[in-house]
Amino acid sequence: MSIGQQIRRARDEQGLTQVELAERAGVSRPTVARAECGVAISIATLEKIVGALGLTVELRGRR
Repeated sequence: MSIGQQIRRARDEQGLTQVELAERAGVSRPTVARAECGVAISIATLEKIVGALGLTVELRGRR
């Protein structure tokens, strides 16, 4: 599952709209939409979004 799909699933599970998540994260609604669609966003922005969902980012190297 992609990062964007995980963000969308977590948002849906919490009953949040993109607008509500954006407000919690301090980003714009289009930024949340871009993250969910897999468009490149900065790590700082990703951390804001996942933090607002109560999640964390874990980076792993490829094997």
